[in-house]
Amino acid sequence: MLVNMTLSVPDDLYREMSFHSELKWSDVARQAFEKKVRELHWMDDALKNSRFTEDDAERIGHSLKKEIRKRFPK
Repeated sequence: MLVNMTLSVPDDLYREMSFHSELKWSDVARQAFEKKVRELHWMDDALKNSRFTEDDAERIGHSLKKEIRKRFPK
């Protein structure tokens, strides 16, 4: 069974897509959705036994930002 979905795209992107009417844009979108879902499943599988917490991610993110600011001062 297939479900219909409506997508909004910016005007400039739509114009670019119109130049390639030979493509089935619904197939392109479906393939992109399938790829993203596979990536998410892979990530879920990779992280399901992880002890890495959201607090760990926050701490590492702040540390990275601090180091980047040191390397690229305004």
